Amino acid sequence: MGVLTQYLLQRDDIDLKAVELDGESVEYLLTHFPGMQGRLLQADYLRLDMNRVFNGPYRIIGNFPYNISSQIFFKILDDKDRIPEVVCMIQKEVAERIAEKPGSKTYGILSVLLQAWYDIEYCFTVGPGAFAPPPKVQSAVIRLTRNGRTELGCDEKLFKQVVKTAFNQRRKTLRNALKPLLKDKLTDGSVMLSDSETSILDLRAERLSVEDFIRLTQAIAE
Repeated sequence: MGVLTQYLLQRDDIDLKAVELDGESVEYLLTHFPGMQGRLLQADYLRLDMNRVFNGPYRIIGNFPYNISSQIFFKILDDKDRIPEVVCMIQKEVAERIAEKPGSKTYGILSVLLQAWYDIEYCFTVGPGAFAPPPKVQSAVIRLTRNGRTELGCDEKLFKQVVKTAFNQRRKTLRNALKPLLKDKLTDGSVMLSDSETSILDLRAERLSVEDFIRLTQAIAE
C-alpha cells in the first residue's frame, strides 16, 4: 500500500523503480500515488530481468515477502557486482541468521554466501505492533553493503556447492558431509582451520568462516 514507497517518491535524487506482482496492489498504488506512473513494474522480481530495468548499478530497498526472502537473496547474489547496497525488512530469525558469525547454530548457507560479498549490519528489530494485522513473528531491518572482494580465489560454483552440501548435513563432520565432493581427497587433514591447527574436515560446517570455506574449496579443486 505504499507505506515505504511514498517516502521514496519524495526524493528527486534517485531513479526509482518499484516492483509489485499483485494486480490489485498495482491499481491501488497508481490510484493513490500518481507519481508511480512509469515507475511501477507489475512483475515477479524473481523472474524479472534486471538488465532491462537498470543498465548499471542499482540498490535494492524493500519489505521482502517473508516466504521468498531467501530466494530474493540468491537472486541478489547472482547480480552482486551491480548491487552495492541492500536495505530490507525480513523475518527476525532470517536477519539474525544472515548476520551471524561462525560457531552459532543459526549460522548457515545464507550467512556464508552473503558474508562472502557483503558486510552485514543488523539495524533494528520491528515488533508485531507495527503491522496491521499483527503477525506472529518478529521482524528486522538489515543493511547489506558490498565489501571490497572482487573474486573469491576459487571456483565460485564449487564454493556454493561446498557450502550448501556442508550445511545440508550440518550435524555431520565435514569429512562425512562432503564425501560426495571429496572422493578420497584431503584424507590427510591437510586443510587446517585458519585460526588453529585443527583439521577442517574434523569440524562441522558452522565452525568455518568464509575464508575457511574458500580454502576448503581450493583444496577440493586441486
